[in-house]
Amino acid sequence: MDFYTLVQRRESCRQYEDRPVEPEKIDQMLACARLAPSACNSQPWHFTVVAGEKARQIAPYMKEHGLNGFAEQVPCFLVIQETKAQLAPAVAGLVDSQKYAQMDVGIVTAFLTLAAAEMGLGTCILGSFSEEKIREALDIPPERKVRLILCVGYPDGGDAPRPKKRKELSEIAEIL
Repeated sequence: MDFYTLVQRRESCRQYEDRPVEPEKIDQMLACARLAPSACNSQPWHFTVVAGEKARQIAPYMKEHGLNGFAEQVPCFLVIQETKAQLAPAVAGLVDSQKYAQMDVGIVTAFLTLAAAEMGLGTCILGSFSEEKIREALDIPPERKVRLILCVGYPDGGDAPRPKKRKELSEIAEIL
């Protein structure tokens, strides 16, 4: 599949089949994530894969603020954590070592979603959840910040992606 087709295929999935995601597909997603770019190659991320009964146990913690009502049907979560960035000494002396870490976490998350889409998996990036409850349930150390949670599973509802509603190119870019 060419890259443009892959990008069109990727969407935020909120309906999942009741079937587990094969461990080898999660491994492949994580292998792709390892190749994501980051500032000074610091790779300031850590992933906790949560599936099966443990996924059902933590699903209610995704429903913070009344959002993500679909979370209880998600077969697998990737809990994406920001870790301490180790920037090159020349850069670290100029900027806060965490200056780019959140952006790097966003980039690695995009890699994960595209890898999943290429394998026929659906994903949805969650930014609203109870970090305290997730941290406690998964024994996440205090030095890691839970930034995002990625829902992963087989989409329930067909293979054709929904039409995307996006701004016109002229609204978001200019060529000088």
